[in-house]
Amino acid sequence: MGRESSGPRPSAAAEKRGLSRLMLKLPALRARLQVLASDSESLGNLCEAYEEASVALERLRNGKSEADRLMVREYETVCLEIEADVIRYCMRRGAAAPD
Repeated sequence: MGRESSGPRPSAAAEKRGLSRLMLKLPALRARLQVLASDSESLGNLCEAYEEASVALERLRNGKSEADRLMVREYETVCLEIEADVIRYCMRRGAAAPD
């Protein structure tokens, strides 16, 4: 189940940035992430979601309002949940990828 080759998707840049963030956050899975991301739409979607959540978290951490400060915990949780999903995804498909 490879990616369609109908041209670059508008979210491809966010996906790539999310992959980079995940590779920094999860160094033990770096090689697996690189291999799996090149051919997995599911992992690509997780990478894109991670980028969006990480950017929102950074913005909220820099925010001045009380509402921003209250949302920080929620976005920290979202990022942790995506990281856990990525780890599970890599572990399920880890046998086919190099360490």
